[in-house]
Amino acid sequence: MRLILLGPPGAGKGTQAQFLTEKFDIPQLSTGDMLRAAIAAETELGLKVKDMIARGDLVPDEIVVGIISDRIDESDCANGFILDGFPRTTGQAEALDDLLDEKGISLDAVVEIRADADILVGRILQRAKENGGARADDNEEVLRNRLDVYQEMTAPLVEYYSAKGLLKSVDGMAGIEEVTASIMSALNAD
Repeated sequence: MRLILLGPPGAGKGTQAQFLTEKFDIPQLSTGDMLRAAIAAETELGLKVKDMIARGDLVPDEIVVGIISDRIDESDCANGFILDGFPRTTGQAEALDDLLDEKGISLDAVVEIRADADILVGRILQRAKENGGARADDNEEVLRNRLDVYQEMTAPLVEYYSAKGLLKSVDGMAGIEEVTASIMSALNAD
C-alpha cells in the first residue's frame, strides 16, 4: 500500500500514519521527522534547513525529493509506504510522479484529513504545552504561518489528486478512532 496523507498541520496525519503503518506493515515516511533528525545530527543538510523550518517555511523541492528517493529505495519500503508531509506543492507532486514512474511504482491513494484551522492552532498549542514546547515551530505565530503556507501551497493538491482519481477525503475533526475508521473505509480496507 503506497499512500500520501494530506492535511494541515495538527490534523492528525502522524497519529493516523502510526495506525496505518501497523495495519499494513509499511513505514511512515515523514519528511518533517527526517529533516528534524538531520537538524539534530547537525548534518550539512540539517544546518542548511534549520532556519527555514524554525520559520515554518518550506524546504526546497530538490532537497526533499532527494530524501524521499533515497528513503523509498530502502528494503522496508518494498511493500509500500506512507508519505506524511510530502508532497506539499503541486511541483513536488509532479516531481514525485516522475520519481515513482522512474522506479516503476504508483500510489494507491491520497488521504486528505480535513480540519478547521482555528481548532488546529488550539490542538497544536496544547500539544506544545504537554510536551514542554519541544518543537521550535509550535508557537502561534509560526503555526499561523504554517497554516497560511498550507492553504496557499498544499491545498491545491486536493484538486490535483482528485483529478487523478486518487483522493479520499475524511473529516479530521472527529475522534481519532472515527477518523481511523473513515480512512479504512475510504481505502476499502476494513
